[in-house]
Amino acid sequence: MLTSICGINWGDEGKGRMVDLLSRDYDIVCRYQGGNNAGHTVINERGKFILNLLPSGILREGVVNVLGNGMVIDIRHLTEEANKLRAQGIAITPENLKISDKAVITMPYHVLMDCLEEERLADKKFGSTRRGIAPVYADKYMKKAFRMGELLHPERLYARVKDIVEWKNLTVEKGYGHAPVTAEEVIDYFKTYGEPLKDYICDVGLYLHEANKAGKNIMFEAQLGALRDIDFGIYPYTSSSSTIAAYAPIGAGVPNLKLDKSVGIMKAYSTCVGEGPFVAEYFGEKAEKLRAAGGEYGAATGRPRRVGPFDVVASRYGIRCQGADEVALTKLDILSGHEELEICTAYELEGERITEFPFPDALDKCKPVFEKVRGWNCDITACRKYEELPREARDYVELLEKLCECRITYISVGAERDEIIVRK
Repeated sequence: MLTSICGINWGDEGKGRMVDLLSRDYDIVCRYQGGNNAGHTVINERGKFILNLLPSGILREGVVNVLGNGMVIDIRHLTEEANKLRAQGIAITPENLKISDKAVITMPYHVLMDCLEEERLADKKFGSTRRGIAPVYADKYMKKAFRMGELLHPERLYARVKDIVEWKNLTVEKGYGHAPVTAEEVIDYFKTYGEPLKDYICDVGLYLHEANKAGKNIMFEAQLGALRDIDFGIYPYTSSSSTIAAYAPIGAGVPNLKLDKSVGIMKAYSTCVGEGPFVAEYFGEKAEKLRAAGGEYGAATGRPRRVGPFDVVASRYGIRCQGADEVALTKLDILSGHEELEICTAYELEGERITEFPFPDALDKCKPVFEKVRGWNCDITACRKYEELPREARDYVELLEKLCECRITYISVGAERDEIIVRK
């Protein structure tokens, strides 16, 4: 079984929580794109964990975790993240963590350039996480990046450094007017943070190919959501990689394999970190109340998330982009205590009511069309069967299912691993 767990909206949908739960049925969990620019918060019987680079399967014993070739890996951050998890009692060894030799390394100068560009843009900034993601993906496609496998061939790697640094300083020093990058600091970075990872680096494409032949169950874990995809998202306020489920086998290293199932993750309401159009956004006291109830702050950056009601237009588009066969609806419990709820069922664009997600440039002109539904004024965190939910909560789930045209199989009613309802 090859399954992708992917975000339907702007990211922060609760993918880590669902991967942690569903990984009990899988042998391998693989991250296939992105870097440490977003995070997954997972709470289970072992504690609370915040993951940026490592797949959420790292928290389950017996699961092998893979960082695929589609990722960009900040090796200093990876080292620190792994050490923090080890301090929390999580085992991380070459047996349960494998890093693609084709994955690209995020360098300190990428982070520097990200920050310098955001500062240059000032009030026109993209809302970058300042983790170097756009600059490192740019270098990858300009064929001027370093890859993890090069750490296994240090003489060849170090021989490339001088030319890359000289080229990079055309921008860092002569463009932004910053102190130049030096070859010595780059080589020192590789020695300090790269050499300890050598035992983890391998041809993960071959590993996954052989695992599939052996009948292993493989899960692909996405970062962010469909609306942050470089092609299908709210460009240019997107990530710099493909967050789409169809890309999972490619970004993992096995383009010859095909997914058996795509599971989309979406919240019972809308959240968004960073800049860009967000049609259904709440403001003021209404936003603060929802943000506080849901603890809506970015796992990677700590930034307050923008919030709003469930957006049918964006979600139906995200489900289509992800080819979702079924959906997990997270944080339904956060909506408890409301006698009335709103749902954004359409947009108004220049006086016309639209129900299909438009080209991103038109989103700033769109206004949300809200419809009110009955809420439920009770705690649902103890519910474990669908029939135990109040009628109003079931009506809400079934309405979203109908409007989004996709089966809602999983319903999260709390942050703990077992606070879940599975609809048969």
